[in-house]
Parts: sequence; C-alpha cells; structure tokens
Amino acid sequence: MPSRIRNRIVRPIPGAFAAAVALLAVAALSACSGGSNSATPTTRTTTSRTNAASTTVPATAPTTTTLAPANPNAGVYAYTGVGQLSPAVAGVPTRVYVPNSDAATVDVIDPNTYTVVDHYPVGKLPNHVVPSWDLKTLYVNNTQGNSLTPIDPVTGKPGAPIPVTDPYNLYFTPDGSRAIVVAERFQRLDFRDPHTWALLGSVDVGHRGPNHLDFSPDGKTLLVACEFSGWVVRVDVDSMKVTGQLNVGAQPIDTRISPDGSVYYVANQGRNGVSVVDPVAMKELQFIPTGRGAHGEYPSRDGTKLYVSNRGEGTISVIDFATRSVVAKWNIGGSPDMGGVSADGKQLWLSGRYNGVVYVVDTTTGALLHTISVGRGPHGLAFFPQPGRYSLGHTGNYR
Repeated sequence: MPSRIRNRIVRPIPGAFAAAVALLAVAALSACSGGSNSATPTTRTTTSRTNAASTTVPATAPTTTTLAPANPNAGVYAYTGVGQLSPAVAGVPTRVYVPNSDAATVDVIDPNTYTVVDHYPVGKLPNHVVPSWDLKTLYVNNTQGNSLTPIDPVTGKPGAPIPVTDPYNLYFTPDGSRAIVVAERFQRLDFRDPHTWALLGSVDVGHRGPNHLDFSPDGKTLLVACEFSGWVVRVDVDSMKVTGQLNVGAQPIDTRISPDGSVYYVANQGRNGVSVVDPVAMKELQFIPTGRGAHGEYPSRDGTKLYVSNRGEGTISVIDFATRSVVAKWNIGGSPDMGGVSADGKQLWLSGRYNGVVYVVDTTTGALLHTISVGRGPHGLAFFPQPGRYSLGHTGNYR
C-alpha cells in the first residue's frame, strides 16, 4: 500500500514568465550546428571509485551559457546541441542527481570530480529526477510516497514535499501550460497545473503500466508506452483523450521521437530491442534488435544517434537515426538503466539499477570511464543542466 504523507506547506513553483523571456532570447539567435559524437565499438577501460557521501552544500561551479543557434539538421533536437544552454540555467552548478529507489534517498554527484558531494532522504520509492519546464526546479518523483520533492538546482538542496498521487514519472506539455503526472499503478495520465499542482483532468490509457512518453513536434499528441501490458497509446494533448493504440508486445518502456518527427523509437525490454512506430497509422514499421533488456534511450548532442541501454546484458547499443540500424555496441557490464548525456555530448551517464552504482561512458569510444558508488536501486538520474530551451520532463527530454 502507498505510504501516507503529512500535510506540508507547498513551496511556490517558479512562474513561467522568466522562462518565456529566455525562450525569446534563444529564438532571436540565428542558426549554426550543434556538437557531434562518433560511435564506434571499443574495448572498455574502467575506473572504479567508491565515494563517501557528504551533507555539506556543494561548492558552486557556475554554468556559463554560450548560446549556439539552432542546428537545422537536427530537427526536433535543433536546440539541444553543444553550446545551447538556456539563459535560465546561468550560474547553476553542473550536478548529477541520482534517486536511489530502494533507499528512498538522492545522491548528488559532481561530474567534474566524479564524487558524491551530497546525500539526503526523500519520499518512498523515488524513481526519476525531472527538470521543470522552465528549468528552475528539479522534481524527485516519490512514487509510493505520493509526493514530489522539489530541488533547487542552484543550491542542490531539497524543499518541502508536494502532495501528488502516484508520480512514477513526470512530463510537461511543450507550451509549459500543464504538467503530466504518469500515475502508473492507476494506468492513467494526470494533467495538472504546474504551479499549483491542481488536477485539471485525467486520461485512462486503458492498459497496465504507463511510464514513459514523448511528444509530437507540434506538441498536439503524445505517445506513451505501457510496460506491463505491451501497448503504446496515442493521446490528444488538448482534448486529453486516447486517439489510437498499438500492441507491440512484451514490455515497451522508454519512448523517443525521431529528429524529423516522423516516427517514435520505443525500447522494448521484453523483446530485446526497439520498435519503430508510425504514430499516424499506429503501426510498427520496423524492429531493431539491440540487446537483452532494452530500456533507456538518449539522443546524441548532434541529433544523429540514439543511445539505447540494454539493462539485461550490460551493454549500450548505438542506433543511427538516418539508417535505423545499430552502428555500435558497447559492453560496460552491470545493469545500465536511465540517465542522460552530458552538456558537451562527450559522456553518457547511466544508473546501474541492480549494482548500486552510476556509469560514465565515453560517447566517442564506448569506454567505461568511471563507476561511482551510490545508494540502493539507483534509477532515473538527471544530469543537469543540459542544453535546451525547455524541459519536456523525464530525466531530461529537451527541445
């Protein structure tokens, strides 16, 4: 049974006005290309580190934002390349926030030193750390605690929990007007006001285990994967109604749209690969085998590749968006799960779900650079900040 939480004073959530100003500033810039990542197999080298947690406030290493204009070749990822950090994150220290699901804690890692610099308790069963749409707050999704723990990314410190029912995952509509709480055990999407968290409406997706989703380029529809029933479901964002569904079988999990917006890539843990789904016809066009336990998906900074973590076999497959084929496979061992790409695109950070560690992988060679000890059951870690005008949610879906 979910644990009950006490009534708390809810800290006001920062308004969207400052973020809107930041968006206008980004839009005013002219075009240039983002960074690039090559992806070739290599023999891995591992540096293991065990880090003692500290409860002191981490030293601030301010982020400097140097906005590169849009990369027209990257499609929907045109504003998520190297050098495209939003003015909203200026002065924010770069940190990696790791929710330890089995320990009900968060570890904070300094990626410059690869050490844990802070550690604190949160609600029961924290699954993901999610950046807000305006990039001003991080939210720990305490699923069984029925709460969100807000974190100030400037200080790295948590605030008072916000009562929210069953937040397994959290997303934001592309215009920033609504938050979408993925209430997995109730098989629904709860649309909420992102400032007051008042419930605006709910969508029963009709299948067990909704957990990860992504949006169409125009933001009018979303596609959500239902892990425990094998379905993916299309939802109209404005009307908050189901408009289509497709049975891909087994355990569909992470969902990412292609750069050109024409298809979705759906990692399927039970089928050991990735479905390529046409969101208009609601048809599986292709299946790409990647490895046992295909789980998380992360686009490269130049928008040409998709990194897929194969949790069941300790590997990462690299899919080329243009050819829809695997062009590299890296063996790092352990249980790579959820995470994100560093702002410079040179590293992929992933939690080791069943090993109590975080992996740092070189995105050029595939080498395992660091293994950092954290708490029990690390899950949806957030590398923050990352490039992008705004956050769509999860551990860092940016546009």
